[in-house]
Amino acid sequence: MGTASDKEKELTVEPPKKSGSPRRGAGGGGPKRPDGARQRPGTGKSSVRRSPRAAQEANPHPARAAAAASGKNEPQRIAKLLARAGVASRREIERMIADGRIALDGALVDTPATLLTSLHGVTVDGVAIAAPAPTRLFLFHKPTGCLTTERDPAGRPTIYDRLPDGLPRVMPIGRLDMNTEGLLLLTTDGGFKRQMELPATGVPRTYRARAFGEVSQQQLEDLFDGLEIDGIRYGQIEANLERRTGRNQWIEMTLTEGKNREVRRVLEHLGLKVNRLIRTAYGPFSLGELAVGTVEEVRQHDLILFRKTLKGGAA
Repeated sequence: MGTASDKEKELTVEPPKKSGSPRRGAGGGGPKRPDGARQRPGTGKSSVRRSPRAAQEANPHPARAAAAASGKNEPQRIAKLLARAGVASRREIERMIADGRIALDGALVDTPATLLTSLHGVTVDGVAIAAPAPTRLFLFHKPTGCLTTERDPAGRPTIYDRLPDGLPRVMPIGRLDMNTEGLLLLTTDGGFKRQMELPATGVPRTYRARAFGEVSQQQLEDLFDGLEIDGIRYGQIEANLERRTGRNQWIEMTLTEGKNREVRRVLEHLGLKVNRLIRTAYGPFSLGELAVGTVEEVRQHDLILFRKTLKGGAA
């Protein structure tokens, strides 16, 4: 397997291409309190009650006060800093803290809420953590027959068995089923991974499915309104019939939720049996001509532009 990490892929950050029928249309602050404050009789003092926020600002956490006095960065939770440094996801870091694997200046950290301005003095399993490097994003053409996980108790192949040598420590953004192929995003930044996986972020994913059975374009267009299957609600899906080959149909589907096995379950609900599934795009990043099993890195410029388009901005 080859790697194109030394040849960054030039990408144009554009909204995903619409397909099929036109998109259908989608279906203040309270009054302010007066500024005047009552005075307590005989005291000459205001009886205005300070909000918890104001009290917090008046008596900040010692780490925040020290940071403000020294001009350093705003302190953040150690779990967030370690995730952004690519050590692991926040949830996994919480488990590592509970297992006594993370220390600060030689003393075990006992809570993921510990506030720090940097990772100076932090060790994981006795190894010092370097300062977080800039977020990196890679496109990987995942083959079929491997799991999107770091290790499998049953010993089945994972994506880490198929990734080329020379990559930094990377984490997958979301997952593809064992028998699903195509574009899988990999990142060095645990915070960015978490942001991308939040349903509210709503980054569109596009798939091409080959399915056996009969379906009409109208049935596919009806998916735009969403549907419920076995008590699970699936949101808006754009679907189009590309072509027929005998009783096999090639269908393109774009969705934003990415629920577990969503494409397969929706098409099975329509009476189809999926026999091949390929993810072709994730947001503005497309599979293109990327060979199976190879990796290409997204240019920093394109990554920065993309992160500015996310809901809530860069993580």
